[in-house]
Order: sequence, then C-alpha cells, then structure tokens
Amino acid sequence: MTDPYAWLEQSLATIHRADWYRSVQPINGRSGATVVLAGQEVINFASNDYLGLAGDERLIAAATAAIAEFGTGSTGSRLLSGHRELHRELESAIAFTKQTEDALVFSSGYLANLGAITALVGKRDLILSDQYNHSSLKSGAILSGAAVVEYPHCDLAVLKTQLSQQRQNYRRCLILTDTVFSMDGDLCPLPALLDLADEFNCMLLVDEAHATGVLGKTGAGCVEHFGCTGKQLIQVGTLSKALGSLGGYVAGSSALIDFLQNRAPTWIYTTGLSPADTAAALAAIKIVQQEPQHRAQLWGNVHYLKNLLQQLPNIKLLPSESPILCFQLPSATDALKVGKQLRDAGIFAPAIRPPTVPTSRIRISLMATHEAAHIEKLVTVLKDIC
Repeated sequence: MTDPYAWLEQSLATIHRADWYRSVQPINGRSGATVVLAGQEVINFASNDYLGLAGDERLIAAATAAIAEFGTGSTGSRLLSGHRELHRELESAIAFTKQTEDALVFSSGYLANLGAITALVGKRDLILSDQYNHSSLKSGAILSGAAVVEYPHCDLAVLKTQLSQQRQNYRRCLILTDTVFSMDGDLCPLPALLDLADEFNCMLLVDEAHATGVLGKTGAGCVEHFGCTGKQLIQVGTLSKALGSLGGYVAGSSALIDFLQNRAPTWIYTTGLSPADTAAALAAIKIVQQEPQHRAQLWGNVHYLKNLLQQLPNIKLLPSESPILCFQLPSATDALKVGKQLRDAGIFAPAIRPPTVPTSRIRISLMATHEAAHIEKLVTVLKDIC
C-alpha cells in the first residue's frame, strides 16, 4: 500500500528547491504607508491601497455603523436572505462612477471574474486571453468550458491573426484582458481592443482592479483614461484595492446585469457582501468622487519616485503607466535576496517570483499617503543594494 498523499511532501520539496515557496507575513496594526511587520516598523511599498483609504476614519465609521444596523454578516445569498438596500446603493454608485446602466456586486473580485466569464461563454465559444492576465481571468476561462487561446502580452497583430483564423468557427467570442497589469504596471491597448472586438463581433471583458480609483479624470479607471466611457464592453473590478474594502463588481448594460443575476453561479450561490464591506466601499467611492487630491498626491509620488530611480543606472524599470513599478532580477534567489536586504533596511517591497510572473522581480506600489522621506529612503537603500 502506498500513501495517496505522499506526493504533497515531494511537491513541497520541489517548490523549496526552486525558491518558489511562499508563506504569510502577519502585519500588525492599521494599514498605511508604514506598518509593523514581525515587530519591525517598515515603509510599506507592498500594498494595493493606492489612495490610503483602508485606514481612513470615514470608512471605519461607515463599516461600524453598518454592523450596528445590519449585523456582521449578510446571512445568505442575495436572492434569498442576503440582500440589503445598502447593496443597491453601492451598485448604483459604481454604475454612476463607470457611467454604465447598472452594476452588480460580488463577494470578491475573483468571484466576479469567475461568475461573469462562466455565465457569458460555454463549450461552443472562444476566449482570447492576454498572456499576462490575472489568475481569476485565466481560471474563469478554463471553468467556462470554452476554447481558450492566449495571445502574447498586448500583441494586437497576433490577436487579429487569431481572430481571423478562428472566430468564424465559434458561436460567441470573448476577449479578456486586465487594464492595468498588476505585476508589470503597464496598460492594455484598450481603444484598439475595442476596434478588434467590433470588427470580429466579439464581447470584451476588462478587469479594472488596479485602475479603479487611480486612473481617469474622475478615478473611474482605464476606460475613462482612454476616453472609452460609454463604449459597449464589460467592466469587472474590485473594491479591495484603491477603494479600501472587500468585494468585486461587474458594470455594464442593464441586460448584462439582469442576465448575470440569473446565470452567474458565484453571485447566485454565494453569501452577499457583508454590510461592513459594502458600507466601507460606498464611503470610499464618495471620497474618490469628492476629493481628487488623493489621486493627485498618488500621481505626484509616482512621478517623484520615477525621477529619482532614473538616476540609478543599475535599476531598469519595466514600462509602467500606473503606481506599480517593477525591476527584474536574474533569478528567484536574487529577488529573495534583494527583498530581504530591503526588509532589513526597513523597506517592505517583497520579491515576486514564478509561477506568479514569468521572471523574478521586486514590485513597488505607491500610495497617496507615502511621504517624500519614505520615497527618498527607498531610493537610498536601493542605491546601496544594487
């Protein structure tokens, strides 16, 4: 008799040998530009809390008030006992921000992608997906049962060729892409993707997770940034990054949202978003709309860090048009070493390694609440290390 679970230890050993092993790092205290990590105060360049709202007193007050009124949990799916008017208030606020007819809130951004993709396409359909897409987009594509073809990162020529060769063989076609690629920081070529979707009669789903609250004149995201507001497409996003809460959403036409309420399994069969998270996200959207200075401060920090890093010849940043700045390293071992050196110097900017990304790197994410001294210390430490 052999142990059917013995392969687990062998697989873990392989992960360790490749320097791909991961473990959690507990952070103490409230989220912010500085955090306490294993008893050490460090400058936080690892957070997706781009506007610094996760620790904002107004979000905390909104969440606390919602708990006092509605309790801690939604208690069931939205179609049964889990719906509150607070959910519709949030969905209306998202639709207003995105300038779409309607929106639907899910319990996470991952679930929003899984639910939307599996509802929209099936075994008779085709998905074309950017090679660098987030795991949730890739998982949704696989679970849908559709034929899945990846195109090289942002390579429109190859995408057009794939569409020319294959589109006519399938009932529906769905193009999937992040708008801001979370581990590189670059943007998708959205206007050209919309043109291809029109030319080949395709649906286009874009994940605005790292763009919402950050890009665009009002913080509506990449769709607004590229002047594509009002175009026919499906916008998915999260409430857990710039909006400082938890949950996900799909925004689009009223017909799309009505369809997803009846066909998206990760919405139908999942407990509704908690009252606290719903209220916090709603408060965050109001702040984004009414206080553009947070976004201005964020972009000021991005430009300041970029200018300083240009003076370091050994740091070569990947192309980025977002608050995510990355520089590659030769191996996972090198990335871990640099990440530890940064940590020892009071900087939290961890190594990102395969299989999350194709090449190892250090990922730096800026926040509106970073001070000039925080950015200057990061550059000084990198100069010493690299």
